Amino acid sequence: MIKDYEQGYFSEQNSAEVVAARNAGAKDERLRECVNILVKHVHAAIKEMELTQEEWFKTILFLTETGHMCNDWRQEFILLSDVMGVSMLVDAINNRKPSGASESTVLGPFHVAEVPELPMGANICLDGKGEPMMVRGRILDTSGNPIEGVKIDVWQANDEGFYDVQQKGIQPDYNLRGVFRTAADGSYCFRGVKPKYYPIPDDGPVGKLLGALGRHPYRPAHFHYILQADGFETLITHIFDPDDPYINSDAVFGVKESLMAKFQLIEKPDQIATSGFDGPYHLVEHDFVLVRE
Repeated sequence: MIKDYEQGYFSEQNSAEVVAARNAGAKDERLRECVNILVKHVHAAIKEMELTQEEWFKTILFLTETGHMCNDWRQEFILLSDVMGVSMLVDAINNRKPSGASESTVLGPFHVAEVPELPMGANICLDGKGEPMMVRGRILDTSGNPIEGVKIDVWQANDEGFYDVQQKGIQPDYNLRGVFRTAADGSYCFRGVKPKYYPIPDDGPVGKLLGALGRHPYRPAHFHYILQADGFETLITHIFDPDDPYINSDAVFGVKESLMAKFQLIEKPDQIATSGFDGPYHLVEHDFVLVRE
């Protein structure tokens, strides 16, 4: 008697079907389904490419090298997922929003938990370096009502493109990071510095792959938000500088048109004095809309 997993002999024509049949005894139905879909598409791609044995061995060596680059502080496979657009695709599938709601994007590798909470309007730049920036706006629900008490976790790179955790002993701890709470009218405000574009780690196999593909490793200037409020879905997102030279070619595909906000240079003396700055500064105004759970 032929069992379910004994569905014929392996051939070029039926390769995916034979492999899928062998998985019929899987106890986890979701695992079986996902593996079979992956096998189907991988086999189809290999057939379309007519991959040589030498090319497949180079692929194995690339994946091996990628694994060797992973350690406690670096995950090269996540980087590979990012530059292939897979991270953003998974994010998009899992964060489908109703019309009018703010869009999400990738978390990134430099978030730090338990950052000190600061009073509204505080300066998150602790070392005084960079071009001053003020960020303000409101957080609303999809009906346009303000949301009070939203926890706003923000962080950014400095004017050289580095996060504090990348420059221990150079930048102060918690530099350019802060947690704030919205007021009754949903408003928020904090100070920072104008961020700069920076490269993702490109000294490993993923960086070599980007170079071979004629791609650069840069992310356009941005800063990060995590917005949390009782009764609402948590939003992980960025704000981007639309004038950045890499705005249309983000190495990890994180840019969305709705997440771009103008970095307006304020130079008028009366506006500078009113805002409490000593000289010109950049003003970023952006509202967010959260979705109820």
